[in-house]
This record gives sequence, C-alpha cells and structure tokens, in this order.
Amino acid sequence: MSIKFSQEQLNKVQEVIARYPEGKQKSALIPLLHMAQDTFGGWLDAPVMDYVAELLHILPIEVYEVATFYSMFNTKPVGKHLLEVCRTGPCMLNGSDEIIDYIKSKLGINEGETTPDGLFTLKPVECLGACGYAPMMQLGKNFREHLTKEKVDALISELTAKAGN
Repeated sequence: MSIKFSQEQLNKVQEVIARYPEGKQKSALIPLLHMAQDTFGGWLDAPVMDYVAELLHILPIEVYEVATFYSMFNTKPVGKHLLEVCRTGPCMLNGSDEIIDYIKSKLGINEGETTPDGLFTLKPVECLGACGYAPMMQLGKNFREHLTKEKVDALISELTAKAGN
C-alpha cells in the first residue's frame, strides 16, 4: 500500500493547515491523524505517522506522542467493529467491568485483541462523555448505552449477521 493521500485529500490537508497561524501547523495534527487513520486501514503504523509528520514539517516523535495518547487513534490493526467500552468511574460503578469481561468471554479475546475473523476488537477506553448512560460503549460514531449482557448479545449478533451479507 502506498502511503500517500490523493490529490483531493492533499487539498484538504492544506485547507486544514491554513486554519492555523503561520508556524503553528502542528495544530492540524489531530484532524490529519483522523484522515490518515480513515485512509490507511483504520490504524496508524509508523510509516503513516511519519508521513503525517512530513506533511506538517514536525518530528515523527511529535506525532507518535499524540497518536499513542488519545484512545481515538489505533496504533495496531483493529477489527471491522471496534468495541470501545468506557471504563471510567461512572461506567465502572454501573458495571462496565462486567460488560468488558462478558465481551471477552463471548468473543474469546482479551482487551486490545481482535477476533480471528477480523470482525471485532475490544478496546477499553477512558471517559466517552456519556456518564448518564453508563455503562456504555462507542461503536464507530455511535454510542451504545445502558449496556447489559442481552444488549451486547444482540449487538454482536446484529454485526455478525451484517458481515455475512
């Protein structure tokens, strides 16, 4: 796979960088990491992060620091469906640890692992900002709230069925 944005994406890169004052192009890092992750397989390996650093004229370590700090970025391959279960205080008090353990048991994987079929990755994360709906998870751009074992079963069944189509 060639690590290069399309011309249309490069135009978008320049548009994003132009939002910030001269010499402050590093401010575009997070939007560019999102673009890179979406473009290059759902995760950021070292060559992809190096490419982003090159685009921004910053050191690769500056990109690595950000990509490894935020849970929204994946630095290793993930499954088609990334189950990001919140494990911060309110979710934990409402059973997120039990939900995480249940998903691990149901899918036969540990935290940070992907099922052999490549469908699911379990990723416990810090606060997703929906404490009133605990326990909850993020699945793509959607939240799944007030999780129970039954809701997890239904979700996994639904996503598995869609993968078979």
